[in-house]
Formats: sequence, structure tokens, C-alpha cells
Amino acid sequence: MTWDLTRILLAVVGIGGLIAASVWVLRPFLPAVVWATMIVVATWPTLRAVEARLWGRRGLAVAVMTLVMLAVLAAPLTLGVVAIIDRADDVVAWSRSVISRPLPALPAWVTSLPIVGETIAVEWTKIAGAPSEEVAARLGPHVRDLVRWLIAEAGSIGSLLVQFLLTVAVSGVLYARGEAVAGGVLAFAQRLAGNHGVRAVLLSADAIRAVALGVVVTAVAQAVVGGIGLAVTGVPHPVLLTSVMLVLGIAQIGPGPVLFGSVIWLYVDGQSLWGTVMLLWALVTTSFDNILRPVLIKRGADLPLLLILAGVIGGLLAFGLVGLFIGPVILAVAYTLLVAWVTAGDSLGRLSSSAPLAPLTTTQRDPRHSVRDAARSFTP
Repeated sequence: MTWDLTRILLAVVGIGGLIAASVWVLRPFLPAVVWATMIVVATWPTLRAVEARLWGRRGLAVAVMTLVMLAVLAAPLTLGVVAIIDRADDVVAWSRSVISRPLPALPAWVTSLPIVGETIAVEWTKIAGAPSEEVAARLGPHVRDLVRWLIAEAGSIGSLLVQFLLTVAVSGVLYARGEAVAGGVLAFAQRLAGNHGVRAVLLSADAIRAVALGVVVTAVAQAVVGGIGLAVTGVPHPVLLTSVMLVLGIAQIGPGPVLFGSVIWLYVDGQSLWGTVMLLWALVTTSFDNILRPVLIKRGADLPLLLILAGVIGGLLAFGLVGLFIGPVILAVAYTLLVAWVTAGDSLGRLSSSAPLAPLTTTQRDPRHSVRDAARSFTP
């Protein structure tokens, strides 16, 4: 008995050390692998549809999906960097003109706002009455901090591009070998938790697709509607700002910074009417997060809506952007196993209370047989 326990402990320690070492070696690739897994699971139905249209040729379908991913991931980054470089002089000139330009009168409806209206009016009057040198002195430290942050973040563009390329490469492999990988994951889940483990894996895939549908469709809708508002109200560079809103929407920041920044620009430029229109447009556009996204997420997964939303928000806070998908997956697995455990307990309680216990045979007295029989009885 002692020898068996020692051997089991040594095996557990050895396997645990091997797993830890493997994770440590693969650590630089884990973000790309996680992102690729989420992307492939979310877009797998699209791959199958493309494959069906390409005469069942998986290789052609994988090539098409890979090229689309390159366009979707690399093109916005490249266009954004090029646009920032091309418009750097315009941004600097605009910033100087804004600082030197006097502020317009505050609209009357802002002053009449309850609780905050009077405070906003007082601060607005102070800034409007201050000379441009004083305004520049107040904003100078914040501008310098922003420039330092931008310079520091610019250094990570290279590593971000490498992660993008790794994500595309891993996604191509998963697209090509998706059935084999899924079979291995399901076999592991079956071995680990029986049919409940398989159901947890399937629910996790549904949760990933639901979150992807809700996040991406909501971001696209907000970007399109917000871009229309920018074009109608005459805000400069609406196409570029629409692209920025799309990226911010997918990153779960939302279009608010662009839309409300445009509102401020319109008021500063003296266009109070268009500024008010843009403000109302921005409020409607930003409300899509609370209306459209929950509906889309609920349609895509057979899970409680509150559970998915908690996973999205908690995962984002805990793991960053990729936590949008990791959070719902973790909660989906935990929810499935918890429900299965509670259901099995209720079934066992009803069975024991409705029928008397029969005498145990020699085989049934063995605890291993009892556990095996119970598991076989309550596995759906």
C-alpha cells in the first residue's frame, strides 16, 4: 500500500512537472494559440460554408480563410499607422488652433441640467475666460504624458504584428486539422468527466460563437451608425474615425471616445446645433451595447444570459481582450459540471427515498464497483 501511494505521488509530480515545463516552453506562443482557437471555433461554420462552395476542397477553403484573416488583422493596423504618419502635421496644427481659439458660449440646455449643469457652466466659464497661454499651460502636462504613452506603445507594434502572424499561422493549422483536434478535445473531456465533459466542451464552443457574434456584430453596427453621424454632421475624416470606432468596439471600449470627442470638437468649432445632434446620435449609438449585444449573445448559446455577460465582463477585466472569450468558456464549463453534479445528487436522493436498499452482494460491497455502477446509472 505504501509503495503504491509513493508511486502514485511520484507519477503525479512527474506529470505535473512535465506539464508545467511544457507550458513554460510554449508560453511565448500561448496568446497566439488562444486567439487562434477562439477565432477558429467562432468561424468554423463559415469555413464549412466556404468549403462547400469550393467543391469540398479543404485546402482552398483554408487558403481563403487565411487570406481573409490577414486582411482583417493586418490591414487595419497598417492603415492606422500610415494614417497617423500622414496626418501627424494636421493633428499638431489642429491642436494648436484649438488651444488658441476661444471657446463658444455654452448651450442653455447644458446649464439647465440637474446637479451637474451649474458646475459645468462654472468650469466652462473659467476656461473660456482664461488666456490661451494659461490653457496651454494647463493642458501641456497631459499632452506630454499622452505623447510619452504613444511613443512607448509604438515600440510594441512589432511584437503585435508578430503575434498577428502567429495567430494567422496557428489558425491555418487548426482550420486544416479541425476535426482531429476537436476529436482529441472531446476524447479528453469524455475521459475526464464523461458525457458531462463532452457537453461542457460543446457549450463552450457555443459560448465562443455567441460572444463573437454579439461583440463583432455590435461593433460593426456601432461603427456604421456612428460613421453616418460623423459624415452628416461634417466631422473631418469620417472614414478613418469609423475604422477607429470599429477597432474600439471589438476591443470593448466602444465608440464613445470618438463620438463624444466629435461632439466636443463641434461645440468648440462653434457648430452648436450639429454638436447637439451629434450628442443625441452618440447616445443612441452607444446604447447598442445594452440592447443589441445581449440579444445576439443569448441567441447563440443555450446558457443563462447573465452568466454569459458576467463571463464577458469578468474575463475582460481578468485576462484582457482575450478574456471576452475565456471568461464565458470558464463559466460555461463550471455551470455545466455544477448542474450535472446537482442533478445527479437529486436523482440519487429520489432513488434512495423511493425504494428500500437491497442487500449488497459480495461484488457490490467493493467500493470501486459501487462508484462505477453509480456513475453508469446517472450518466445521461
